[in-house]
Amino acid sequence: MKFKNTRNNYTETVSTPISWLWVFLFGPIYWAVQGIWRHAVVHFILAIITFGIAHLIYPFFTYFIIRKHYLKLGWKEVKKK
Repeated sequence: MKFKNTRNNYTETVSTPISWLWVFLFGPIYWAVQGIWRHAVVHFILAIITFGIAHLIYPFFTYFIIRKHYLKLGWKEVKKK
């Protein structure tokens, strides 16, 4: 998934087809590295409260979370041609 910054036309690849695997393996650390701090904290808290069950569910929402984060920051998604 690629996004383009509307202010300076910088294009960045923000996720790959295996991003869900990184969320599964590293959990909240993945979100922190990506700079999506809200989900890093929420993932960590939910994993503790649910005794790890949330850690098994969170990877299914990886692409939706990343897309929403960048769109909220004002970036535009670059569609594949």
